[in-house]
Amino acid sequence: MTVFPTWLLILAAVIIFALAIVAGYYLRKLSVAQKKQAEQLAELEQAAEDQRERVNDSIQIIARTLLDDGVGLTEASIRIRVLLDALQVEDKVREEFVAFYTIAEKTSHIPILKDWKALPRKEQFQYELEMAQIEADYKDFAIDAAKRILGRTF
Repeated sequence: MTVFPTWLLILAAVIIFALAIVAGYYLRKLSVAQKKQAEQLAELEQAAEDQRERVNDSIQIIARTLLDDGVGLTEASIRIRVLLDALQVEDKVREEFVAFYTIAEKTSHIPILKDWKALPRKEQFQYELEMAQIEADYKDFAIDAAKRILGRTF
């Protein structure tokens, strides 16, 4: 039987010890990185929840303002549709509040903001008549939808 040199055993032990230290270092580094990643994910989730809450609050404010005649039906419908779409609501919700989607769709060709101001007064008047007709056709449905939207969270 041959005797294994002692210095070779000591060298192997030192190498194993060094590798264990390196492994421990990287394990600790990985643990810290995972903790930091978990914290960042929690912050992102909280930010998304806060944003969702602000959008829900905006929907409630617009619906209340519509019911109080503080905003036009066309403008309220466009805004509510955009906010519901931003929340990526289910098709069931879109169907429930189809009045807003319908009004927004039927008026989507009408210029807004700067484009509206650039129109001659005669064209603005024609568009206003068109909006008034659409609003008259869908007012009851939209008012009912605004009442149902109050207190809801999406």
